[in-house]
Amino acid sequence: MREIAAGPADELDPVWKALSDPTRRAILDVLRDRPHTTTEIVDRFRRLSRFGVMKHLEVLRQAQLVHTREAGRQRVNSLNVVPIRQMYERWVGPFQELWSGELLRIKETAEKEKPSGTRGTSRRRKQH
Repeated sequence: MREIAAGPADELDPVWKALSDPTRRAILDVLRDRPHTTTEIVDRFRRLSRFGVMKHLEVLRQAQLVHTREAGRQRVNSLNVVPIRQMYERWVGPFQELWSGELLRIKETAEKEKPSGTRGTSRRRKQH
């Protein structure tokens, strides 16, 4: 079997790393509906320290999944879906086309095999 060497670092590597952690995915879920202050996010993750949540937010920022802006003394965090869309286009999009074509082929095959004029079930009507 031939070994495949890893290629050069990819621009999406930080995104994969960020999404690999369930806590960071949960933070993104929180931000999906609307932006939140760092304090609001910390309050949603009581099992973690403020420092722990801030470390997770920093990883998400480095991956450009979260944008943070200053609003007075608060930091407001919002979701940036662009990196997720790039992953989708690279990894899911090509397979979506493949599976759509395969499902269409299966449907067409099933329709050819089914005798015309039948409903596809062999249940008898209930007689009263």
